[in-house]
Amino acid sequence: MLTFIARRLAAGLVVLCAISFITYFLLYFSSGSIARNILGELASQEQVAQKEAELGLNQPLLTRFFGWAGHALTGDFGSSWFTSEPVVQAITSRLPITLTLVVVSILIVGAVATALGMAAAVKRGWIDRVVQSAAVIGDAIPGFVMAIVLVTVFAIQLKIFPATSSIAPDAGSGAWVASLSLPVIAIVINGVAGGAQQIRSAVIKQLEKDYVRTLRSRGISETEILFKHVLRSAAPAGLTVLSLQFIGMLGGVVIVEQIFALPGMGSLAVQSTTMADIPQVMGVVVYTVIIVIIVNLLVDLINGWLNPKVRVS
Repeated sequence: MLTFIARRLAAGLVVLCAISFITYFLLYFSSGSIARNILGELASQEQVAQKEAELGLNQPLLTRFFGWAGHALTGDFGSSWFTSEPVVQAITSRLPITLTLVVVSILIVGAVATALGMAAAVKRGWIDRVVQSAAVIGDAIPGFVMAIVLVTVFAIQLKIFPATSSIAPDAGSGAWVASLSLPVIAIVINGVAGGAQQIRSAVIKQLEKDYVRTLRSRGISETEILFKHVLRSAAPAGLTVLSLQFIGMLGGVVIVEQIFALPGMGSLAVQSTTMADIPQVMGVVVYTVIIVIIVNLLVDLINGWLNPKVRVS
C-alpha cells in the first residue's frame, strides 16, 4: 500500500511540474508587456525598464522559471505584482470558500445521485423514466444559466437569499449558509444529473450478475442484497464519476463565483489572469493541481478498499 501511495504521489509530482512549466511559459508569451501593464500607459520607457529589472523580467525565461520553482518548493510563491499581497495569504484566505462550495456540492450530489440512480435501477417503470428525463434536462442546462435563474427568482424576486454572496472567511455559520445556498444548488442540479445516470447503469449491471441470483436463492432479503452487496460493487464506478465531477467543479466554480460575487479561488484566478499577475496565477494553478492529486489518490484508496480486485492489482 505504501508503495502504491508513493508511486501515485511521484506521478502526481511529475504532473504538477509539467503543468507548472507549461502554464508559466504560456502566461509569459500571452501577457504582453507586464511591466507596462503594472505601471500604466503613461509610464516612460526608463520606468518600464526599471520595473522589469525589479521583477526579474530582463532575465532569460528559463532562469526566471527555475528561480520561481526554487522558491515555490519552499512554500514561497512571492507576492502579487499589483497588490503586493503575499500569494499564499491571498489563496489561503479564499480557499475555504471554494472548498466549502465544492465539497458541500459533491457530498449532496453523491447522496442524491445515489438515491435516484438506485431507485431508477430497481424500479424500472415510471420512476426510471422520470429520473432519466430529469437527468437529460439537468445535463442540458449549463450551470451558469441555472445560477442566473436562481438569482433572478430566489434573490431578486422572492428575496429569500442574498443576490451576491460576498462573505468574509471569518463570517458566522448563518452568513455562510445563506451565501452558499444558491451557488451550491446551481452546481448540484447539473452534477446530480450525470451522477444519477452513472449510478443507475452501474447498479443495473450488478443486478444482472450471477452472484445476485445466488444471494436471492439463499433467501437473503432484497434490501440486504442491494445495500450490502450491489451498492458496494457499484460504488467504484460512482466514485470515479464523482471524482471527475469534483475536478470539473473546481473549474466550473469560476463562473458561479463570478455570478454570486463569491471571493473564492475562482474569482481570484479570473482577476489574476486578466491582470497577468504571474505569481498569483501560478499559486492558484499549483494549489488546484495539488487538490486534484489528493482527490484522485483518495478515490483510488477507497476503490481499493471497496474492491479487492483493484486492491490486488
